[in-house]
Amino acid sequence: MNMTTVHRVYFIGIGGIGMSALARYFKFLGKEVAGYDKTASPLTKALEKDGLAIHYAEDMDLVPRSFLDSEGTLVVYTPAVPSSHKELHYFKAQGHVLKKRSEVLGMITNSTFSLAVAGTHGKTTTSCILAHLLKEAGAPLTAFLGGISEDFGSNFLLEGTDFSVVEADEFDRSFLHLTPNVACITSMDADHLDIYGNKAELERSFMEFSKRLKPNGKLLVRNGLPLEGLRYGIEDDSEYCIKNIRVEEGTYLFDLVAPNTELSGVRFSKPGRHNLLNALAAFAMAMEAGFAPQGLAAALATFKGVVRRFTYRIKNSDFVFIDDYAHHPTEIEAVHQALQEMHPEKKTVAIFQPHLYSRTRDFADAFADSLSKFDHVLLLEIYPAREEPIPGITSAWLMEKMSSPSVKLVEKGALAGAIKALDPEVLVAMGAGDIGLEIQELTKQWEHAH
Repeated sequence: MNMTTVHRVYFIGIGGIGMSALARYFKFLGKEVAGYDKTASPLTKALEKDGLAIHYAEDMDLVPRSFLDSEGTLVVYTPAVPSSHKELHYFKAQGHVLKKRSEVLGMITNSTFSLAVAGTHGKTTTSCILAHLLKEAGAPLTAFLGGISEDFGSNFLLEGTDFSVVEADEFDRSFLHLTPNVACITSMDADHLDIYGNKAELERSFMEFSKRLKPNGKLLVRNGLPLEGLRYGIEDDSEYCIKNIRVEEGTYLFDLVAPNTELSGVRFSKPGRHNLLNALAAFAMAMEAGFAPQGLAAALATFKGVVRRFTYRIKNSDFVFIDDYAHHPTEIEAVHQALQEMHPEKKTVAIFQPHLYSRTRDFADAFADSLSKFDHVLLLEIYPAREEPIPGITSAWLMEKMSSPSVKLVEKGALAGAIKALDPEVLVAMGAGDIGLEIQELTKQWEHAH
């Protein structure tokens, strides 16, 4: 498909983090862009502010007339949209060109020097660090990010088109549409079992992705994963390695070993060993793309972060409020480790909103174990996202599996009171659903209190 013949792009699910980045890209190219989403959000409001026509009901009468012309119109949809969707059904019947988001991303990035970050955890943070490093190095790049970078204030960066940074998403096997020059695999923990069925099938998909590199492409692999490639790790014998870690005033200080290079006194300020690994992966990818290690190391020190990835909402001497997207047991463990390192021996309250009935069911015991490590847990009801309820799978059922001495099921409206009663020194909110909206409200309340 030739992008020069595309004059209009219509998005079904335009409010998704990846979809909205694509919408911004096409708007920048001067295409006419419009779309549908189920609910309004800060992302859709930002797009509307930029002049995009967005509506929130499945109704062809609300679609701008020009998009009904199949000649020159591309329709992009997300796999989260059900096949019964009225607008999707209409465009299919009328013979429009329909592409999944991942296919379009592949078409855009395959003609660039493409850097793709894959893995069940760490994709967004690693991609945001990588985009920051390349921007600081003066690379002409386009970045499609799965979160809002605090450095750019956006999930999209356009500084040129020679290089592209993209998340290689394993959901729905989307990453098999990409052909990167440099790729990285951060993790292959079981997830998305509603798509894959079992962990072996998920790992097979990652293996397939690892073989999709362009000729002479480079693959970075976290040490310990069963894949061939350049390894990266902490305090081990990997080709890219972080050593001698210490914490000074809330910032990591460490030495970085890379092929033919050793750098000392490197700084990085995002808490957690998982974030150190993300920083190392981004550094290694940028170095393999040909950028000088000294400049990249200096840029690591100025990385601000990603919204909802261990984001400090409030940071006072007597009270800390952290917000994180963690929605898998491994990610919850990582948040707990970071808290132990940065805020040891503080009374901690964790709010958690489970995401998807199937994920809660598939990893219930692991969720129970990871959550039980916090002093107190306030559990919200499961956020369904794209799923219908599964009988018997509820937050109350998950709570029964937990060994935590203090866990309570809470309605959103009762959160503030429940937190106040526990009087935490550290409050952490986790989840991938609509908990983000509650966090804004809680931040306002606690800012006044502290």
